[in-house]
Amino acid sequence: MIVGVCRVTLMVPDSHSLKEKRMVVRRIKDRVRNTFNCAIAEVGDQDNWQSIELGFSVVSNELGFTQAMVQKILGFIDHLAVAKMTDDEQDYIQYGEEAFDTGSAHWEPEK
Repeated sequence: MIVGVCRVTLMVPDSHSLKEKRMVVRRIKDRVRNTFNCAIAEVGDQDNWQSIELGFSVVSNELGFTQAMVQKILGFIDHLAVAKMTDDEQDYIQYGEEAFDTGSAHWEPEK
């Protein structure tokens, strides 16, 4: 099982209140959830009017598919054009007996 996790930072320069920011966050989350059926949530910058930090995850049995889905979701968020994407962090975690080599270490729970 491969889990792809991504944290996206977005800027909303036209937002002048938390209410305006919440409308943008809700629109992005609802559209992503409905289109890709993935878990997505606001994970930071909750009190900052012009900054949004979202996290989402994708699970599949193939690394290539998981990476492609993360890229599709990032492209979709960018294409919505309701906020400017400023940064994204991605991590791919493998659970189970099969191994893949990405060149980076990841956390494994102790058994």
